[in-house]
Amino acid sequence: MKVSTRTGKRIKPHYLMLLCLGLAGSMLAACGTDSVQNASGQVGTNQGAAEVPRTGGNAQEGPQGEQTFKDDLGHEIQISGQPERVFAPYLEDSLLKLGIKPVAQWSNGNLGHSYLQEELQDVPKLDFSGGAPSSEVLLSYNPDLIILHTSNYAGDGVYENYSKIAPTYVFNNAAGDVEKSLETLGQLVGKTEEAKQALASYHQKVGEAKAAIEKKAAGKKVAVIRFAAKGVSVMGGNYLCGYVLNQHLGIEMTKLTENENSLNLSLEILPELDADYIFVINAYGQGTDRMKEMTESSIWKGIPAVQQGHVYEVNDEYWLGSGLIAYEKIIDDTVKLMAE
Repeated sequence: MKVSTRTGKRIKPHYLMLLCLGLAGSMLAACGTDSVQNASGQVGTNQGAAEVPRTGGNAQEGPQGEQTFKDDLGHEIQISGQPERVFAPYLEDSLLKLGIKPVAQWSNGNLGHSYLQEELQDVPKLDFSGGAPSSEVLLSYNPDLIILHTSNYAGDGVYENYSKIAPTYVFNNAAGDVEKSLETLGQLVGKTEEAKQALASYHQKVGEAKAAIEKKAAGKKVAVIRFAAKGVSVMGGNYLCGYVLNQHLGIEMTKLTENENSLNLSLEILPELDADYIFVINAYGQGTDRMKEMTESSIWKGIPAVQQGHVYEVNDEYWLGSGLIAYEKIIDDTVKLMAE
């Protein structure tokens, strides 16, 4: 520590002795604080210093700002500073909301999240159709943080291999509660304020949409029918677009899905479909034949919603998406179709 004096002023001997005693006392007191200098000259915390939990999260503060997080599977990871190269397949929507572009994006074959491609056009795709990419492939992207959106991705030794490359955080199911997972992502990547702002903006949008729908379509029921390669189903109000409509916008779903996340739909069940509005999804363009078969049937044409012209094919790109960007687009569509 340097002691400076004013130019031209001389310190008297007895003042100098008092000053030295004061400095010695300060140095002894500093040894009792939570910063000490080790043999390599680096500053660290005392061994007896406790980690400080962060408010509202699962992080703990460690040496030099290092944070410890526990994921949904019980793994503990340490993150120092703000990650710059993030790999979070199927969480690209939420990352973009936080202002982050990943080092690579999820894809099924060569198809990524179509509604995000304008923002992700320069981000390479990694094909997950055959399972998670090998650690050798991932290593080439040099990530400093890996986030897996579902525990299904972590099996078969994937977690063990990925965690050797970079700290790896695993959600049990990030799509189950997009708002909560966005908050966690914000903590992991050092973007907590951005997460709060994104959620506040979304909640405002939800409030405005609810008011518009209540004014024009109060008490109306909806059904979301998904036509896919493997079959036809009615989506319930607990996940993806159904969650947005039911849990966020407060729209009642058809009674067919009261106790179901998804219900297989056949021509036999079709007459029981009690909905004032029907939203149709052709999943990834693979349900065309099934959709044609059902919608051209006399049973379909006899449904009240069909006769009233309240059937709309919606964009599968984001109606099957998971993240606030997708949710906001779903809300825009719903307001336009039900309240304008």
